[in-house]
Amino acid sequence: MAESARRRGGNRPDDRRSADQLFDRELDHLPPEARWREWMHRVEATIFAASEPVDREMLARIVGKSCSIDLLIDDIREELRGRPYDLVSVAGGWKHLTRPAYADAIRAAVGGSGKTADLTQSEVLVLMCIGYFQPITRAELSSFFGKEISRDFIGHLRGAGLIASGPRSPTPGAPYTYVTTKEFLLEFGLDTLRDLPDFEALEDAGLLSKEKLLAGDIMPDFSSHHYNAEVEIED
Repeated sequence: MAESARRRGGNRPDDRRSADQLFDRELDHLPPEARWREWMHRVEATIFAASEPVDREMLARIVGKSCSIDLLIDDIREELRGRPYDLVSVAGGWKHLTRPAYADAIRAAVGGSGKTADLTQSEVLVLMCIGYFQPITRAELSSFFGKEISRDFIGHLRGAGLIASGPRSPTPGAPYTYVTTKEFLLEFGLDTLRDLPDFEALEDAGLLSKEKLLAGDIMPDFSSHHYNAEVEIED
């Protein structure tokens, strides 16, 4: 009997496609306004339930082919305008994030999440440099800043998940290069690397000082950091 059942159907690709078609994406039986509202609810629920940013391809699985995901997101964000959280485009997808104005209240209630990196000005500047010029070697970073950037310093950034090893450099010795990660985008609330701010924006945020950079005293400790980074560091 079991063999007969397998011959009659079982796990054939056609059966999987039929099961997939049981989920009604198009919602043609609903009037336009109700259909749009249901798509909004599906998208918001999916993003709310996800631990990582939800990309366009994933959202396309739960709405009709004629649905504009961008317009749908715009309508959801409009409804969230008065709420303490928003739907933010970050790391190639969308994610629910609380508004910065409530950061102090959240920390007072639950403390730090342990996820946000505690970065110094030196680390922010090195990350910015890697973001702009990746893939880049440690020697190139040291040359750029005129001071040695130690393996421990790089190890701390890698241990935080903000950078990773890139391809080998074509220069003599084929040293490792470094690139930023998806965690880097999440940490700084960026959708893509094209959203990286310029020096003026970082100065306005109080993260960097161009005067200190030009004076050479913004990064006095590149070679003196001693972190217990539990990662293997390549030169």
